Amino acid sequence: MDLHQRQQFDFLLQTATERFVARLEERHRGTDAALAALRGDPSATTVAVHEFVAAIFADFLLDNADGSAFVLRSLPKRSIVAHRAAVTAAATVDEALAGLARGLFAEILLLKTLEALDQNAGYQAVGPAAT
Repeated sequence: MDLHQRQQFDFLLQTATERFVARLEERHRGTDAALAALRGDPSATTVAVHEFVAAIFADFLLDNADGSAFVLRSLPKRSIVAHRAAVTAAATVDEALAGLARGLFAEILLLKTLEALDQNAGYQAVGPAAT
């Protein structure tokens, strides 16, 4: 992968992570509650992250075969074992690529989201603010 494409993917992942973290913190009214929700109910989180990834792919014009290939080229060492169902359920190559790309991106987005929420939780004020 060319360096400029790697930079574009890193920007995409960073932007998606920031947006997803903000959405979770707002929905759950804080970082700690967002972390608890993310770690506590994987099924609800899975639905939310897949809907979010579909929206991000649409926003960044990645909801096509070329966009899927771009994402897949950016994640060459990720395992596809957990995402085989998306490939086998697809009727076309385009659908298979899209399902695989969205699944892998969602997987890495969740990891980055956990990292970001852990960082945010570490930076929160512990006691009353000094005036």
